[in-house]
Amino acid sequence: MRVQTLDDPQALARAAAAYATATISDAVGARGVAHVMFASGNSQLEFLDEFTSGRVEWDRVIGFHMDEYIGIGTEHPASFARYMREHIVGPMHPLAFHLIDGLADPAAECARYAARLREHPLDLCVLGIGENGHLAFNDPPVADFADPLDVKVVELDRACRTQQVGEGHFPALDAVPSNAITVTIPALLRARVVMVIAPDARKAAPVAAALEGPISTVCPASILQRTGHAHVFLDPESASGDQNPSATSSPIKDSSV
Repeated sequence: MRVQTLDDPQALARAAAAYATATISDAVGARGVAHVMFASGNSQLEFLDEFTSGRVEWDRVIGFHMDEYIGIGTEHPASFARYMREHIVGPMHPLAFHLIDGLADPAAECARYAARLREHPLDLCVLGIGENGHLAFNDPPVADFADPLDVKVVELDRACRTQQVGEGHFPALDAVPSNAITVTIPALLRARVVMVIAPDARKAAPVAAALEGPISTVCPASILQRTGHAHVFLDPESASGDQNPSATSSPIKDSSV
C-alpha cells in the first residue's frame, strides 16, 4: 500500500486524476478497454472534476458504481446512479456504464450486478473512506473481509446514515433509507489497481484508524493495510493523524507498505 499526502485538495485531485488516467490508459493499451468502478459522495467531487477534464479515452471505458439505496429511484437527488449520470455518464459518454437499480427486487439486482462484475473484471476501483471507516456500504462492525458474495443487501448503521444527512443528501436521519445494495470488500479489492481518495478534516479519524490502527471490521477500511495494490491519496487535513478529535497524535506520513 502506498500512502501519499498532497499539499491541498486541489493537488490531491490532480495527482489522483493523473494516476487514474494512466491506469486506464494501461488497461486500454493491453486489452482495448478499461473496467472502472467509481465511488460517489462529496469527497470525490474535486477528483471527478479534474479527472473528467483530462485525456481519458471514455469510448473505451466500461464503468460501475459501488452502492445504491434500496427504494430510491434514479431521479432521487441522493441516488448514486443519478450522481454517476450527472458527473460521468452524461458529460463523458463512456462505452457503457452499469448502474444499480434501487427500485428493483434487491436479491435479483444483487445477482444481476454480480454477474456484470464477473463479466468485466475491474482494472481500477476508486474508493473513498466513510466517516465510520466503511468502504462502499460495508459498515462496521458487520463488514466481512472474506465475504463469499460480490454484491449484497446491507443494513446501514446510524453513523453512515448520519453522514448522508451531514453531506446534505437528505433533510433528516429518518429520511435516509435503512438498507442498501453494496459491492462487498473482496469484490472491491479484487481490482487490479485500487485508489483511495480521502480529503477533508472530517476524514482524519477514520483515515488514521484505517492506516495505523488494528486491522478489524471495527474500521472496515483497515483492510487496506493488507492491500498491496492500493494507493491512498490524502490532503494535510485528512492526514492529520487525529484518531480521536480530543486527542493529539502524529500526522500520517507518506509511505509504501
